Amino acid sequence: MLTVYSVSALILAYLFGSIPTAVWIGKAFYGIDVREYGSGNAGATNTFRVLGKKAGIPVMLIDILKGFTATNLAFFIGVSTTGGPHSNFISYQLALGIVAVMGHLFPIFAGFRGGKGIATLFGMVLAINLSAALLCVAVFVLVLLITRYVSLSSITGGFTYLIGVTFIYNRYTNNLVVIFGMGICLLILVTHQKNIERLLKGKESKVNLFKRKEA
Repeated sequence: MLTVYSVSALILAYLFGSIPTAVWIGKAFYGIDVREYGSGNAGATNTFRVLGKKAGIPVMLIDILKGFTATNLAFFIGVSTTGGPHSNFISYQLALGIVAVMGHLFPIFAGFRGGKGIATLFGMVLAINLSAALLCVAVFVLVLLITRYVSLSSITGGFTYLIGVTFIYNRYTNNLVVIFGMGICLLILVTHQKNIERLLKGKESKVNLFKRKEA
């Protein structure tokens, strides 16, 4: 049931998601709009690619916080948290998180040109199912260390979430969360289409987080 509080929370969630962290940090500290370089996306991965770790790390952390904060607005709109995994609470969390991700993809504060939403999506997952989120992180880091492809790590991590909530943490979830996991996979495939094409052609750029650039 929609109330003034729930509608307000949805609007606020979208505004949280719309904060164009990569664009604002790039312009404020480097005089660069990251959307004009690299992959053209206003996200953490492209910020790492264009501006380096000093800009990429805060962008990633803030984008995660956007999704986490927006999803947890469910605590403030009068929805019971005691009804178990089938309660309305999870439904509200999913709705708020999805709206925040849409805000990141189409930010009102940056001409509706945003990023791919992976970090914000992770913040949402972190709020809904901590165990599944940590599993995604472990897989992401492992794939990144082995391949040095951020895109491949993101894709693998996303699919790991679906596997986790379906087979590993299924006693703590419900059908809506599984459907959401499927939606994550679809979103990742759509937003990473060009990355997948470059991966198949062997042309995707790798990252190196452990060595400094030569002067």
